[in-house]
Amino acid sequence: MITSRNHDHSIWLSYGNQQQNVQLPVNPPEIKIGDAAGGKAYEVSGLGEINVIQGHKLTSISFDSFFPAESYPFIVSKTWVDPVFYITVIKDWLDRKQPIRFIYTGETFDINLPMSIEKFEWKEVAGSGDIEYSILLKEYAFYGARPVIVKNDKASVKAQPRPSDKTTPKTYKLVAGDSLIKVARLKLGNEGRWKEIQKLNGIKDSQLRQLPIGMLLKLPGG
Repeated sequence: MITSRNHDHSIWLSYGNQQQNVQLPVNPPEIKIGDAAGGKAYEVSGLGEINVIQGHKLTSISFDSFFPAESYPFIVSKTWVDPVFYITVIKDWLDRKQPIRFIYTGETFDINLPMSIEKFEWKEVAGSGDIEYSILLKEYAFYGARPVIVKNDKASVKAQPRPSDKTTPKTYKLVAGDSLIKVARLKLGNEGRWKEIQKLNGIKDSQLRQLPIGMLLKLPGG
């Protein structure tokens, strides 16, 4: 378990090989870390109980904190963003079912682990607009089949990539469930460009919480 003062460490969540990075605005009072070797006990005739050390178990990390509805003086991130932004981003990561990266930077040690989001719960605090949340992460082990190389004496012809006639649309009309992140991913191929859409359409941070269905968005080129 890690406990510390609010400003002596920073916590980041990263997605897509650092294509999208989010710093938690308010550091949690403590972080619970579960890490075990996974030993098992067996009864052996004539010896009694023995303990066999198993392989390393995947690390789990959990903590509670909140996303602030205003720019409090104790916020550790450089800028304040509306709390709905964090909820939208994390829910989008959950929907995509891909690992993220948990990055902890402290005074004595750092943590940088690929992890899956196992649990994410949140609620709005009545009267303040702050959003309290709890999150449970589990270390992610990358795996995959080894590629098989087939040798052939015959000359092989390398297929040329098929030319693409896909063009970026100039506008997009919002439907139910849309967010700027989702629009940037689907229409621009890069969710990190959501801020370009926001700036191009003059959308304020306070408006990100509820974009009107049917709103016609101008899309950046490129």
